[in-house]
Amino acid sequence: MTPRAKNITLLAAALAAGAALVAVPQNGWTLFAALAVLFATLTIRAPKSIRWCAGIAILLIAVPIAGFKNSFLFELGTQMAMFAALALGLNIVVGMAGLLDLGYAAFFAVGAYTWAIFGSPQATQFMHGNFPLPGWPYFYLFAGVAIIAAAIVGTLVGLPALRLRGDYLAIITMGLGQVVRLLANNLNSPVNITNGPQGITQIERPPVTWITNIFHALGITAADTTIYDLFFYLLVFAVIALIVQINIRLDRSRFGRAWVAIREDEIAARAMGVPLLKTKLMAFATGAAFSGIMGAIFAARTRFISPDSFTFDRSITILAMVVLGGMGSIRGAILGAGIVTLLNIEVLKSCSDWLNGLKQSHFILNLGFCHYDFASLPTQLDPTKFERLVFGLILILMMIFRPSGLIPESRHRLELEKEE
Repeated sequence: MTPRAKNITLLAAALAAGAALVAVPQNGWTLFAALAVLFATLTIRAPKSIRWCAGIAILLIAVPIAGFKNSFLFELGTQMAMFAALALGLNIVVGMAGLLDLGYAAFFAVGAYTWAIFGSPQATQFMHGNFPLPGWPYFYLFAGVAIIAAAIVGTLVGLPALRLRGDYLAIITMGLGQVVRLLANNLNSPVNITNGPQGITQIERPPVTWITNIFHALGITAADTTIYDLFFYLLVFAVIALIVQINIRLDRSRFGRAWVAIREDEIAARAMGVPLLKTKLMAFATGAAFSGIMGAIFAARTRFISPDSFTFDRSITILAMVVLGGMGSIRGAILGAGIVTLLNIEVLKSCSDWLNGLKQSHFILNLGFCHYDFASLPTQLDPTKFERLVFGLILILMMIFRPSGLIPESRHRLELEKEE
């Protein structure tokens, strides 16, 4: 297929998938068609303008329109974008700098608690003031504070950790990540800062009256929940667009080259004058900052957080996204986040619903030599309970068959092309 035909096919597929999603938003096949086009924009070689047009047609036109009839589209899109931002942050630490971080969810927690404490009545437990702070303008101010707080925590975690290498670095980052979660779990006495394992509720959201006024002017009526779903969907995509641009600039900067040098050969990098500790701390702080702003958005969106939202499993899930997509690859991190989130939210859940439907209908599988009544299917075989197993298999298979990931980093791709 010629490049021109490939570009036309991609645009036509985006328009067709977007139109089908708007026409039948409840149908799972139209959703998967739209996702297939989005994944194609990340994997095929086409001009950036063509890929951007195809992505915008689906993400910023088709999904917002279809989301008013099926709010699950907003939920799925927001979750994918949030995890993509987290994967891009971890990709800087693991993919670019080659530093294995198993406690990345700690920075997500720092950002979430930064806004949750002051954007809820929780702050009245340990200080005087008019709390909760209103969503405008304080949510946006505290989103910036969350970036700074997460970057500072990332630096403090990195100071003792980055003097180690290999397995020792992985173990200490895992331990320090658990320290942050345990602090959130136990800082409810003698001074109640985080409300302990009960978590923080009634977290303020920024007002969206401007969206409501636009809808009224257009003659569109929508529930407040739907308007907030649309707001956070657009907000997350605006933030991830900024994060992607920052990642591209960093990858081409002297810091990006220094991170790659450390990843490839730390001794050679030091011999060439790269300050190891400073450069590693910059990677940790930058990755943590991306996680911090997403934590603040997560707290405002869910209006409830607890230490259970920032477990070790969350860090492993984000690491699986980076490994699946391709360590060091910006497009790979986004693709890996999309696939893993889709598996977690849609595919495993759909398989579970399908098996439960067969079980409740007493379906009997008859293969001639084998008869099985699905009514006797044990609950232990629920696919949603095998999430960790699925992620583990993904990591194992990727290391065996495609260690460079689905979308290898440009440097790795050039090396592979030379070998071929």
